[in-house]
Amino acid sequence: MAEFRHLHAAHCESGVTAALLRHQGLELSEPMVFGLGSGLFFFFPPLVKVMGMPLISFRSYPGNIFKLVCKRLGVEYERSTFRSAERGKRELDELLARDTPVGLQTNMFWLSYFPSEFRSQFNGHNLIALAEETDGYRLSDPMLEEFVHLDAEALERARFAKGVLAPRGALYYPTSVPSNPDLAKAIKVAVSGGAKRMLDPVPIIGVHGIRRLARGVRSWKSKERRKQKLLLGHIIRMQEEVGSGGAGFRFMYAAFLQEAGERLDFKPWLEASERMTEAGDCWRSKFARACAHIIKDRGEDTLDDVADALVECADKETALFRFLLANAPSKSVHSLATDTAAASR
Repeated sequence: MAEFRHLHAAHCESGVTAALLRHQGLELSEPMVFGLGSGLFFFFPPLVKVMGMPLISFRSYPGNIFKLVCKRLGVEYERSTFRSAERGKRELDELLARDTPVGLQTNMFWLSYFPSEFRSQFNGHNLIALAEETDGYRLSDPMLEEFVHLDAEALERARFAKGVLAPRGALYYPTSVPSNPDLAKAIKVAVSGGAKRMLDPVPIIGVHGIRRLARGVRSWKSKERRKQKLLLGHIIRMQEEVGSGGAGFRFMYAAFLQEAGERLDFKPWLEASERMTEAGDCWRSKFARACAHIIKDRGEDTLDDVADALVECADKETALFRFLLANAPSKSVHSLATDTAAASR
């Protein structure tokens, strides 16, 4: 098999998935992988805490992107978790001895190749192990521009860290990739599935979760100013840094919709791409800016302004996902795209 090529990506799991599939001969852009895996999401369970702060996730559950992309493209794969760190290391070493690149879920705090200011107790960071080396492992981390080395003890701690989203040594890799996957069908299913999930009536997920967070922000008026700033700073950090950034996910999903619209020659998805970009702008230019003004004591923004910005983001995304469901491609569009793709091969 060809030598593994490192992929510098915007998001860890979509980057890992794209790199693993490319190594097996299936070339897909990172936005396409992110969209096929329904990576865009929102999750706000108020009672769940991470280091004393509410859990706010702008991404799907770690491992979901890889599993959904494989399912929708007909890719066979293996995924394992372990109760024993010793067994998890043995399984990884055996796979690497067979020259199998392996995706890993890790805790970012123990990845010493990151500067200390970027390391946090986050259990959802994905990377690829390539080979066992002297005193450690050769890794491909999509957040970095080059291959890196990590000592064996640090990787074991990263793979078996405790807490929310504990990885339990999770490793995964494709075993069989179809030569001609039905990409058009997979895109259609992914767009519909992602829209339905974001509109799910469960109050802690999707657009309803965003509205719930808005109500939570308004309730923080009773807290002391310092606590308000800590909470707002936590949201911005979850939005702009952890998991590659929730606002950034909106722009990546917009790129997916644009590529999908161009591949299927389907104009509604091109329009949806522009509207998704507007939603990302709302998260950054309105919501994050209002939070930053309060944190830095600049301007006259209040918690109500922050909550209002969240409601506007939710309104934009609600309208967008309803638009996607109301403007799904017809069977003839799908057939045309499939025929066109087949003719180009």
